[in-house]
Amino acid sequence: MLRVLISDPLSEEGIRPLLESEDIEPVIAPSLSHEDLLREISTSHALIVRSQTQVTRELIEHAPNLKIIGRAGVGVDNIDLDAATERGIIVVNAPDGNTISTAEHTMAMLMSLARNIPQAYHQLQQKKWERKKFVGVELKGKTLGIVGFGRIGNEVAQRAKGHRMNVIAFDPFLNEEKAEKAGVKHGELEDVLKQADFLTVHTPLIEATRHLINKQSIQLMKPGARILNCARGGIIEEEALFEAIKSGRIAGAALDVFEEEPAIDHPLLSLPEVIATPHLGASTVEAQENVATDVCYDVMELLRGGTVKNPVNMPSVSSEMMDKLSPYFQLSEKLGGFLSRLSEGTLERVNVYYSGDLLDVDTMPLTRIAVKGILQRHMGDRVNDVNAFRTAKDKGIIINEQKSTSTKGFTNLIRVEIETDHEKRSVAGTLLNGLGARIVQLDQYSIDVVPDGHLIVIHHMDQPGAIGRVGSLLAEHTINIATMQVGRTNIGGEAVMVLTVDKEVEVDCHQKLAGINDIKQVQCLTL
Repeated sequence: MLRVLISDPLSEEGIRPLLESEDIEPVIAPSLSHEDLLREISTSHALIVRSQTQVTRELIEHAPNLKIIGRAGVGVDNIDLDAATERGIIVVNAPDGNTISTAEHTMAMLMSLARNIPQAYHQLQQKKWERKKFVGVELKGKTLGIVGFGRIGNEVAQRAKGHRMNVIAFDPFLNEEKAEKAGVKHGELEDVLKQADFLTVHTPLIEATRHLINKQSIQLMKPGARILNCARGGIIEEEALFEAIKSGRIAGAALDVFEEEPAIDHPLLSLPEVIATPHLGASTVEAQENVATDVCYDVMELLRGGTVKNPVNMPSVSSEMMDKLSPYFQLSEKLGGFLSRLSEGTLERVNVYYSGDLLDVDTMPLTRIAVKGILQRHMGDRVNDVNAFRTAKDKGIIINEQKSTSTKGFTNLIRVEIETDHEKRSVAGTLLNGLGARIVQLDQYSIDVVPDGHLIVIHHMDQPGAIGRVGSLLAEHTINIATMQVGRTNIGGEAVMVLTVDKEVEVDCHQKLAGINDIKQVQCLTL
């Protein structure tokens, strides 16, 4: 009998597939003490949790029979993924179960914000009847700006269209064709900010999206616009939103999430123009059932020898294959991450080419890791080694892998190529004996760069003094150059300069570099 421990409260309907399985013994034991949890996990084949149970390395080490950990929800920050992966334990989550719930909550907040419903009800509770105080606005004909057009953003858009709103959306993976198919207008972030009467965010919280809606963003918006956040606290800079509402530039906000929760005494809650709920986006009976059911099916499938739909960590591979592939893991991810930060436009295709020592091994795990490195620029930890292909497919991105006998003089070579609706870019890398990972080619230019730390990539004309002017400007900003590589195809033509520096390049320095004579493009990134 396969033993499945459920250590957090879950919907009974959601776990019914487990309860009705003849070959599975479900053990429902929420709120266990630490000692009892260690005892129960020692004989369990699977563990299902929500956010209460902390699945630590210690807990995993006390589970010799554990094959899978299921998280009934999206976030897995309460699970030690490294410890699970080291033990070959698959971790799964339920990324789609709360899509409808969150979209509907967003629409409820949108309408409440437009018509001042919570404020009016509060006044009635105070035995006041003040109709003139709560004159709202209609949704019909207004523009809803959506930042982040994944499953939830798309669901919100379809509902907004039902209210005869105009919808404009921005997403790094959205282009004109995809937007047209969804029946919305495609725009860059600035377009969305400028046109929105209501702005709603539906992105993951990663470094690139933290405080994405800030003082500068709000200044681009229409006076009197309204802002919603039912995604993640931290996407909106709360202090900037507070000041914008207080000054009257923003008419109001609807918030389900905050940077720090619980947010009982948050300054935003003191403003009458703000309505808020305590992180209820996924709090429906159906959503709770869905996430539990999704995880239960994955757990049962794996325990019975099948494959899972929503893996979070990398599945185990044979030790022999791991010995051959593991040296290339970091190189593959760095190549993908490096190239994604240089490319512009909507990603449409990823091509990965292998040669040399990699001809006789299954390179699919390396391709998956390269794709993860590419997608993480915009999606952060939502994309991982295992779900990278599925995520790319969901975004309409084609993945292609090829092998070649042409090594261009290297024992091993990986070349990653990105095609967007604007351009095609490529980068190649190798492992040098004793020296580790190296980038050896960028587009048509030969270089030799360690893919790590702070880098500056400069496209320039091959003219006397260009390198000197770059070095002098960096010195003025107390930025020390660690290494410099220059690649060119012909004397006096276009060339590329790649520098590794000791600290991050600030915006002011970046702008000055771009203004130097003979400099065509400057891109700064950190790996």
